[in-house]
Amino acid sequence: MKPTTAEAIRTPVWTSDRNVSNASRNDSLVTVECPAKTNITLSVSARRPEWGNRHELDTVYCALTLADTLIVRCAPNGSGPLLSLTGDRLGDLARHGSDDGDNHAIRAVMAMAEASGIAPDVRLEIIKRIPVAAGLGGGSSDAAGTILALNSLWGLDWPLARLSEIAAQLGSDMPFCLTGGFAHGTGYGERVTPLPAGSPSAVGLAEDGFCGDVLVGAYDDHLSTPLVYRRFDDIGADPDDANDLQRAAISLHPRSGQAIELATSAGARHAMVSGSGPTVVAFVSDARTRESIRRAWLTADVVDYVLDARAPSTPVVLTRRNERNRVRR
Repeated sequence: MKPTTAEAIRTPVWTSDRNVSNASRNDSLVTVECPAKTNITLSVSARRPEWGNRHELDTVYCALTLADTLIVRCAPNGSGPLLSLTGDRLGDLARHGSDDGDNHAIRAVMAMAEASGIAPDVRLEIIKRIPVAAGLGGGSSDAAGTILALNSLWGLDWPLARLSEIAAQLGSDMPFCLTGGFAHGTGYGERVTPLPAGSPSAVGLAEDGFCGDVLVGAYDDHLSTPLVYRRFDDIGADPDDANDLQRAAISLHPRSGQAIELATSAGARHAMVSGSGPTVVAFVSDARTRESIRRAWLTADVVDYVLDARAPSTPVVLTRRNERNRVRR
């Protein structure tokens, strides 16, 4: 059955500990479901020196229900941020220490601490389900989830606009990951305009098949985003691709192109490389098509494993007391 457009965009669901004192906040705990992202369209233009030589982008983001779980609580005074990671496919993350300053979530803690003047003494636990270095924005989503969690844990109650300013300093797609759903991204991806449920853009995306069941074809090997952009600079885009990086990603990872061809032949409404790849996402209209694509992918060995998701999705932020209200804009 075709999903209704009421599923299209919702703002993050929040709980608030704003009345909890500093003394008692040590017992608080915030859990965030951090959705993966994909790019329904991705137009890549010239590099801009004023943006650190990043490319100018025009993209339509979509968040997926495939999500990492982030658990944040206060840590002992003076400890700094403490991070633990669990999951079946941690990739390069498994080789880093828990205090690795390059981790996106740790960088988000430090940015929030600097902005708020609060010591970064927090313990983070991330249960990874989003494949690493896969074009699904897992690191960005974890960082955005950290920003949302600390806004609640520390009782800041900052509006989304202020949180977005902090997120934009850390990565191009992090402001989108604060809200999820569908959104239009410009600049180097950090200028985000949500496409609310019921808006003409959201209704159009749903009617075009970008809403409902999604199959995610994932890989044990990864692609470096800078490497994909360098290849794009060399060979350009295929004008028939909605994602300008797809040609570059497939040239570096041919199985992704094979997975797209099989998904399209099996009836996917849309199949594409997600972001800079190598992951392939296929939007499907019914259970039979979903299973046909899954079987085709695994039989032909064009993906290493398949994950199920739905689109779109939004972050969910829950405090220990499970009280809910909406984020202020």
